[in-house]
Amino acid sequence: MNKQIRNMVLAAMFLAIGQVLPFITAQIPTIGQALSPMHIPVMLCGLICGWQYGLIVGLICPLLRSVLFGFPALYPNAVSMMPELATYGFVIGMLYSHLKPQNVVKVYISMIVAMLAGRAVWGLARGILLGFGGSGFTMQMFLAGAFINAVPGIILHLILIPAIMVLLDKTKLVPFKK
Repeated sequence: MNKQIRNMVLAAMFLAIGQVLPFITAQIPTIGQALSPMHIPVMLCGLICGWQYGLIVGLICPLLRSVLFGFPALYPNAVSMMPELATYGFVIGMLYSHLKPQNVVKVYISMIVAMLAGRAVWGLARGILLGFGGSGFTMQMFLAGAFINAVPGIILHLILIPAIMVLLDKTKLVPFKK
């Protein structure tokens, strides 16, 4: 199959997963939202399809979900998530494609850098949307939203995404490049 067609089909699948996965995690009221379910297919898309597809899926996913299902709320949540998830898809895909040989260690490196960059972009977007300062978006709000409240999602992502990549490598569906 043509690689471009394969990537478009996979990107569409990751976009669909990004729409459905939050329904599953919403069944866990205490930590469902903190699991950041839309981040998973966006990062996998960047790793498997490349940065271009990861960026586009990351940009579209929160907006489409907000328009279709009303959650996340369009403003400010979905609007600030759009550049955040686009950054995840772009950074993880770009970095991973340049790290050779590709292996689980390179997946972790790409993920951690992408997670830090995405959270910084989310904070910047949120600050622009809500205004930096006392009553707008404070450093405490940034730290809580980007790191403290996100710990369950960070842990889940650091376990699940590399495990999926290792499984895909073992089945030779998406082998690591030497």
